[in-house]
Amino acid sequence: MYFSKTAAALAALLPLATAQTYTDCDPLNKTCPADTALSSTTFTTDFTSGSFGGWIATANNVTFTDEGANFVISEKGEAPTIETDFYFFFGKAEVVMKAASGTGICSSIVLESDDLDEIDWEALGGDTTQIETNYFGKGDTSSYDRATWATVSTPQETFHTYTIEWTESATTWSVDGTVVRTLAYSDAQSGTRYPQTPMRLKLGIWAAGDSSEPEGTIEWAGGETDYSDGPFTMTVQSVTITNYNPGSSYTYSDKSGDYTSIVVNNGTSSSTTGSTTSSSSTSTSSTSSGSSSTSTSTSTSSTSSNSGSGSGSSTSSESSTSASSAAAAGSSSALIGSGSSSGSSASASGSASASSSASASASPLYTGAATQVGASTSLLFAGLLAALL
Repeated sequence: MYFSKTAAALAALLPLATAQTYTDCDPLNKTCPADTALSSTTFTTDFTSGSFGGWIATANNVTFTDEGANFVISEKGEAPTIETDFYFFFGKAEVVMKAASGTGICSSIVLESDDLDEIDWEALGGDTTQIETNYFGKGDTSSYDRATWATVSTPQETFHTYTIEWTESATTWSVDGTVVRTLAYSDAQSGTRYPQTPMRLKLGIWAAGDSSEPEGTIEWAGGETDYSDGPFTMTVQSVTITNYNPGSSYTYSDKSGDYTSIVVNNGTSSSTTGSTTSSSSTSTSSTSSGSSSTSTSTSTSSTSSNSGSGSGSSTSSESSTSASSAAAAGSSSALIGSGSSSGSSASASGSASASSSASASASPLYTGAATQVGASTSLLFAGLLAALL
């Protein structure tokens, strides 16, 4: 489930489901290093050209073909995963992906923050008609009613563009330009469980149907994975990220986990990158709140046809005021939401740097089905941790 870097060292001893998502330093509990920010408003990677700048491989290797980056599971224990080497603070992530086929195989697109806010797409290899959307706030897995399922035609055979647009007022999930879900800030426990802190983008594939997984996870994944049916390949063609609050780094000014507490250090120009190279920083720019206006959005609903431990099938409907995009430049040490600023900038060390990769390499980094496992997995983890201590 969710745990710190210290606990991540136990990952190799546990079923994969207990090691899905972790943080090097949780700013809800202590003061953490600043997160390296995307310094331009736009970051683009064309994996068909073999480009890998701006990414870190955190588990197994990724290969490249003229179709894009291939994430391949050939045998038990493999879970190729990459993540951006920077964070962004409200914005848009567009991923052109063809999901992997195979019973129990999960292809994942995840936005995740240091305090374990999370926004997900998850495609199951045995489900040829739909894909799951999900979110988490501050690592809270006390309920399992957040997932919905969106209709997608043959996601294992066709490249689709999966988009998450994320602002302080609402998050939308879109497939090929059509919004399939909208989550308003107020719909997530009055905003207390709304994802709202700087995120990295993570891409990867893992076997949720592995025989070592808890029964609830395997059921959610559509059944047990037969590795002799492999290899299983997820292919990502390209990624485009738009950062609504560019800067050199992001700092949590307190332990609230609220977006108004995030300081954007050294605001940058709003120039657009055409590759994986960020633009240079400038000394002054205006304060950004992530979006400049809102417009009423119709509600969307999706019925879950997959059951996971603790949640079962559910119908989820959300209506919201959807924030429109505004790629405004960040400010020098601007406190987002308050408009205040400080006189100095923090260093960009990034609390989840490449050095963290070793602790995560034993398993994938995604919550998804793992959060469907519930109490049984948590108890297993607690028991092993107690034994080691």
